[in-house]
Amino acid sequence: MSTRVRSRLCLVAASALAGALCLGAVTPALAGTGATHSTHTTNGAGRTASVPTAQGDPRAVTQRVADFYGAYIDTVWDGEDPAAGASLKALKDFYLSADARRKVAAYEAREHADGILFAQNVPVKWKVAYTGSGAGHATCRVTLVWSDRRDAQVTRIDVRSDLKTRKITDLRPVR
Repeated sequence: MSTRVRSRLCLVAASALAGALCLGAVTPALAGTGATHSTHTTNGAGRTASVPTAQGDPRAVTQRVADFYGAYIDTVWDGEDPAAGASLKALKDFYLSADARRKVAAYEAREHADGILFAQNVPVKWKVAYTGSGAGHATCRVTLVWSDRRDAQVTRIDVRSDLKTRKITDLRPVR
């Protein structure tokens, strides 16, 4: 085999490997792999107990939306903490695009309600699910549960994120 043919084969193999690595890095961002799981352990009495665990991927847009809503709800829930106001502003500044922050502020001024939760109170549970992507954006659906009761009110918000910056660019309550 000549040196020239061997060089081309190496170049093709390297290109294929680079493409596979890029696809491996992009796929989690588009698919938004799950963040919370339960594992089962055996306690001292020999019974199996469910232990919550969490994991994440900074490349996954769905994970970032979940991280934002988790931190945001925690901060609003602990609103008595003197640092809560500054934390909410910092969270919005970090996770939301400038245009999304303007839309949230306009909603809050107009409706006298939180422009991230689209409510005046705080949910007790939340979940984020990837719903699709296209044109450089991904969409997630945030589901908020407002009490622990069986007939708890549930609201949903569609959250759009830029795949390049991973910033939230739009939030819309689902009617």
